[in-house]
Amino acid sequence: MTGSPHRPGGLAPHEPDDLYAVPPPWDIGRPQPAFLALAKVGALRGRVLDIGCGTGEHALMAAGLGLHATGVDLASRALRTAETKAHDRSSKARFLRHDARQLAGLGEQFDTVLDCGLFHVFDDDDRNAYIDGLRSVIPPGGHFFMLCCSDREQSSWGRVHKVTREEIEAAFADGWQIESIEATTIEVTTDPDGLRSWLTAATRI
Repeated sequence: MTGSPHRPGGLAPHEPDDLYAVPPPWDIGRPQPAFLALAKVGALRGRVLDIGCGTGEHALMAAGLGLHATGVDLASRALRTAETKAHDRSSKARFLRHDARQLAGLGEQFDTVLDCGLFHVFDDDDRNAYIDGLRSVIPPGGHFFMLCCSDREQSSWGRVHKVTREEIEAAFADGWQIESIEATTIEVTTDPDGLRSWLTAATRI
């Protein structure tokens, strides 16, 4: 999960920066295999936005394909690490501190948007704000790819919500064509089996 749970009043018990005081379990130092597989088949196109980018591996992956890539997060510490990686790799990926529930404030649109581990930290109100924001940054025909914790996961992950297929379908019922919802895993450093997850592919209509 590269996304940082954040909400005024405290969705998470810590500020976003506190999550990166030491490397968190979802910060594996490389792209998640499910997103890497998408990149290898050419599913990432045009301008790419990685929401809840953490230390930037997915934005850097997109930039490495020659795409215009932007990562946003609220954790300044994670963004500093992402910028250092970009410098060290001579990458043109850019990183911005921005609230994922206010995506319209970016004033930009993107052809491909990625979310690894952010959707599943939101409660209903924040989730609705997030989806509204996605509509503002993804034009018709644009693509959204999401990795989120599945209700098949048995272990506890704090404030992470275990999302059902039906919840995903309901969230993206208005203005989206869901192309697929596939069972997969999010790799983490604390469990070799990873976190049971859903990979969702949706197109803005």
